[in-house]
Amino acid sequence: MKYKIITYGCQMNKSDSERLANQLEALGFKLSEKNPDLIVFNLCSVRQSAVDRAKARINKSRGKAKIAATGCILEKDKKEIEKITDVIFNIKYLTHLSEILQKLGFKPKKLKTKKDYLKIEPKYSSDILAYVPIMNGCNNFCSYCVVPYVRGREYSRDKQEILCEIKKLVKKGIKEIWLLGQNVNSYKPSFSDLLSEINEIEGDFWIRFTSSHPKDLTKKTIETIAKCQKVTPYFNLPIQSGDDEVLKAMNRPYTVKQYKKLIKTTRQAFKKYRKGLESIPALSTDLIVGFPNESTQQFNNTKKTIKEISFTFGYVSRYSPRPGTKAAKLKDNISPEQKKKREKQLVKIIEESALKFNKKFLNKNVNVLILKKKNNFYLGKTRHYQTIKIPVDNCNEDGPRCKHNCNHGCNEDGPRCKFGFVKARVNKITPYGLEGKT
Repeated sequence: MKYKIITYGCQMNKSDSERLANQLEALGFKLSEKNPDLIVFNLCSVRQSAVDRAKARINKSRGKAKIAATGCILEKDKKEIEKITDVIFNIKYLTHLSEILQKLGFKPKKLKTKKDYLKIEPKYSSDILAYVPIMNGCNNFCSYCVVPYVRGREYSRDKQEILCEIKKLVKKGIKEIWLLGQNVNSYKPSFSDLLSEINEIEGDFWIRFTSSHPKDLTKKTIETIAKCQKVTPYFNLPIQSGDDEVLKAMNRPYTVKQYKKLIKTTRQAFKKYRKGLESIPALSTDLIVGFPNESTQQFNNTKKTIKEISFTFGYVSRYSPRPGTKAAKLKDNISPEQKKKREKQLVKIIEESALKFNKKFLNKNVNVLILKKKNNFYLGKTRHYQTIKIPVDNCNEDGPRCKHNCNHGCNEDGPRCKFGFVKARVNKITPYGLEGKT
């Protein structure tokens, strides 16, 4: 029995697919890109464009293979997807996958059933980076967002379970740990305490996390992030809009003034507890343009806000209504052309502030985690999450597996493979990244 998984959406979906892969293999399936007997689509309903792409690919994949779907699926989308798949199951029922597969005609092995699917050990897709969910679900009900409807209410994983998983990963040589949750700041009993304990784990690794909500970001959490040296000087804090009235309509329970205070507190904390480039945190955000009834003045307020804050990264999306959400009842009265125009304006502002930020790294030495090779460059991330390109000069990919456990075929007798941590000197910058040499 052969399987294939196709994943859409966020890091949480990617992490879920890793658990799905391990469960399938425990049931007797083997991964195969060619002629699989089972194709599982791990879907995302957050944006209509993702749903449309997935439906097109499902239709294209239909043939001899059985097709299953899971992930974040809206009830509206579910009815359409049921017509083109053999089964849809909630990812929370991954522990009952054996019974689901039996109904499709497979004869999987029998496994002892676990209560929580997050207790299933993942089949990690990388030997460098790993995703570790610390919680699942969302209680916020932003008026434009379907996540609480498709993921359910928040619940946190046991702290000791998380620490145990991370310790195993570090022993295996994983260099970057991503803590995942729809709102990591609301992890119970305490996100700050969890970060502190992970930071104390012995080993050479980085800690990152996503996603954060401003309403739950406390001064204690900010100071903990700044104090924990393994936590990288980067985090994403979605503002969504720079206008208070739009934020209220979005059901985002904070004001622009309160958000700016959080940013100020963050920058002050890093300046207090870190040195050099580490004292300058990289701050990214998410923004939505064209929310129903967003006036020109309200959009201009957003432009003014993001100019003042000077983000180092930004993810701008055009509003699209999602059935079942409160905002879907409002008239989608900003034209596609206007949304596109507003998106371009915000992207330009962020590009300017990103370039200004990246200039601080020119001719400086930075720590880099190399993640892959493309053409004649290694591609990696700095601790500030900037993408960096480094020319290939001493990795023989035709040689045997190297003794450094990098799994990229380096010559044991040659120089150390660059996959993993290296130091690089930055010699070129753009708004979207850096270039350097080791």
